[in-house]
Amino acid sequence: MSVNITSGESNQVNVPELGSNIINVSWSERVASAGLGGYLLGAGLKNLTRKPMRGLIQTLLGGYLLYRGSSGNCMLYSTLGKDSDAHHADSVNIRTSMRVNRPRHEVYQFWRRLENLPRFMKHLLTVNEIDGKRSHWEAVLPGSIATIKWDAEIVKETPDQLIGWQSVAQSTIENAGKVEFNDAPGGGTDLEIIISYRPPAGDLGAGIAKLFNPVFRKVVTEDIKRFKEYIENADTPTYVGQSAMG
Repeated sequence: MSVNITSGESNQVNVPELGSNIINVSWSERVASAGLGGYLLGAGLKNLTRKPMRGLIQTLLGGYLLYRGSSGNCMLYSTLGKDSDAHHADSVNIRTSMRVNRPRHEVYQFWRRLENLPRFMKHLLTVNEIDGKRSHWEAVLPGSIATIKWDAEIVKETPDQLIGWQSVAQSTIENAGKVEFNDAPGGGTDLEIIISYRPPAGDLGAGIAKLFNPVFRKVVTEDIKRFKEYIENADTPTYVGQSAMG
């Protein structure tokens, strides 16, 4: 709904009314807004006594994002006449190769058990396998400002050669990865690793990407490089066995 404002012979201007129920936020962006809003609201309420200014900002921003997610209405979009789907955030795309001094079968088994990934990827808090294909992921944004969660599924798999996964539809963040395993000349394993993160579409997603992508790309890149040191020094039965502990 809008309020019509006219003055003399001037053209009519449509101004969005506060509380309008116009839905102008995409579903993926609504999910992201609600998730981030809930986190910021909780953190803000806890910080109100310890860090009043920070807590107040977090509480206000969290409340707005929760409204944005639950209603599907962004007052900023309405005012500017923007379509959230017209804005697409840049991805964090990382592609690297490395050689590790471990047999191909062992290295593949480590990656196939996705719950092992937080052992060397510090940006991942947990990866919990739901079944043989699906898993639940939790990661932390730089500065620990927020935790993001999503479900993923394995979409490509060739034992001892390749594993690929991607986030399921309507996840708060798009994540995909692929690792190829090949015997290295003289022993060991050559890996080709691709990992990609893309925030939700829209100005919110683009804003998050602009703020965090440079730092996040560096964090993920360093996490991948850490794999070589970890796998070459790890105890094989611990990281492959079903009873592995973090």
